[in-house]
Amino acid sequence: MQAFRISGIAPFGRQRQEFTIDLAASSADDAEHRCYSIMGSRHKANRRAITINSIEEIDPRTSTEPRVLDAFREQIAAAGGRIAPSQEEE
Repeated sequence: MQAFRISGIAPFGRQRQEFTIDLAASSADDAEHRCYSIMGSRHKANRRAITINSIEEIDPRTSTEPRVLDAFREQIAAAGGRIAPSQEEE
């Protein structure tokens, strides 16, 4: 498994907005498929309506996404912890 950061534009209601999502996947193609699946189930967006601008492999320690942190929990602990600063919602 690898960690990927996907950014693009998707319809959220009547607007099109930029999004960024971190995923754990086996390849870039798998990450793209998972992104379409998640956006479609959460926001009822068709695959044709979602535009993916970039898919890049990232270090899982830089992610704040709980699913990525859980998938790489042992690897992050062995490397000495997270790199990304912990930010609380305001």
